[in-house]
Amino acid sequence: MVDSLYRSLGDGRFWSTELTQGPWDPRHQHGSPPAALLTRELERTDPQPDMTVAQLAIDILGPIPVGEVAVHTEVVRPGRRVQSVAAEMVADGRPVAYARAWRLRRADTEAIASATGTARLPMPDASVDEPPLPDFGYFHALEWRFAEGGFLLNGPAVLWARLAVPVLPGEEPSPLQRVAGVADTASGISSELSFAAYTFSNVDFTLHLLRPQSGEWTCLDAATTVGPAGSGLCRTRLYDEHGDFGSVGQTLFVARRD
Repeated sequence: MVDSLYRSLGDGRFWSTELTQGPWDPRHQHGSPPAALLTRELERTDPQPDMTVAQLAIDILGPIPVGEVAVHTEVVRPGRRVQSVAAEMVADGRPVAYARAWRLRRADTEAIASATGTARLPMPDASVDEPPLPDFGYFHALEWRFAEGGFLLNGPAVLWARLAVPVLPGEEPSPLQRVAGVADTASGISSELSFAAYTFSNVDFTLHLLRPQSGEWTCLDAATTVGPAGSGLCRTRLYDEHGDFGSVGQTLFVARRD
C-alpha cells in the first residue's frame, strides 16, 4: 500500500508515488508534493534552529513527471540574522522546479505584534458530507473539509486540509512541509473556469508567513481572478487553529483547451 508521497533512492534522488499525480495528466505531478519535498530538503540544508522561514517561493518550470526526481540545495546568502537557501529539482536531465526560502532570526516581538483574526469560516464537523472530488492520486494523500465552495464549484472557497501521508515513509511532516504540501490546491478549489473547457495551471506559488503553522490542519481562504490577457491570479489567506498566519499567491497560465 502506498503510504507516502515519495521514497528515497539515496544521494538526493527520490521516487514519486502515485499519490503525487495531478489533475491535468496522470503522468505528471500535482504542484504540492514537489513543493513539500523541496521544503524538506531546504530544511535539511544548513539548519538554523534560531531562525524561522518567512518566505517560501516555488517556481514550476514545466510538467514534473511521476517517477524519479533529484533535488540539489545550496545556501545562497549565509548570515546570522537573514539567510537564503535554494533548491533545484531535476527530472529526466532537466530542471523542473526551483525553491527559495528566506530565513529570519527569531526574536520576541510579542509585545508589538499586530492583531490577527481567526478564520472567516471554522472547520466543519467531520460528519458533514463533502462535495465529490476529481479522482486523481494527490487527493488521496489529503484529508479535507470545505467550509465554503467545492472542487467542482466555481468561485471563492474556504478549505481546511491536511496531509494524510508523510513526504517520506516514517517521517512526521514539519509545519512548513504541511503548508507547502497543501498550498498549491488554492487555485484549484477557487477556480473561476471549467476544468473541461480551460487550462489554468500555475507557474509558481509564494508563501509569506508571519509564524509557523500550529497543528496539522491548514485553512485556505482562496479567491481567483482571471485577467484579460491570458493570465490569472489566486490570492489566499492562511489560517490555523490559532488564526491568520500568512498568505499564498499563485500566477496562473490561462488558456482554452484544444
